[in-house]
Amino acid sequence: MSDSWLDHIPSHERQRILRRLRSPEEYQKLRERVKGPEDLEREMEKNERMAELAFAMETEPKLKAALTEQIKEDVKEHGVDAVLDTELPSDARVSFEAGNFAVTIEANKDTQEDQLMVVPEGNVQEAIPLKPAFSEQYLGQFVAGSSDA
Repeated sequence: MSDSWLDHIPSHERQRILRRLRSPEEYQKLRERVKGPEDLEREMEKNERMAELAFAMETEPKLKAALTEQIKEDVKEHGVDAVLDTELPSDARVSFEAGNFAVTIEANKDTQEDQLMVVPEGNVQEAIPLKPAFSEQYLGQFVAGSSDA
């Protein structure tokens, strides 16, 4: 018989923990963390497309330059705040608006998912995530474009 960690705590604490684990709120939190087959399939497809884009950016400099140009155009058309997911410091904002930035794919520090990021030149050392709508648009546009070539 295996010893559970519940066996090593006092009975009143054990009852409190079991009551909390049976609460509807805790059950709902647990259900939100569990992913179904459809969610996993969508996540796998997105990760596959992101990996294809990362590989294409590394092997095809023209694609990376085209992606950078597309981001520059969207910044001119929609503005910095519409394209980026977080606020930029003023010096980094000037650099970004001037088109001095690099495009990378990194894990977002908030969501821990791979995402398109920009790194403005200057004193900013961290990557700034693009808004999910723009990230998905670029992902679809450039992955489809690189597979046709």
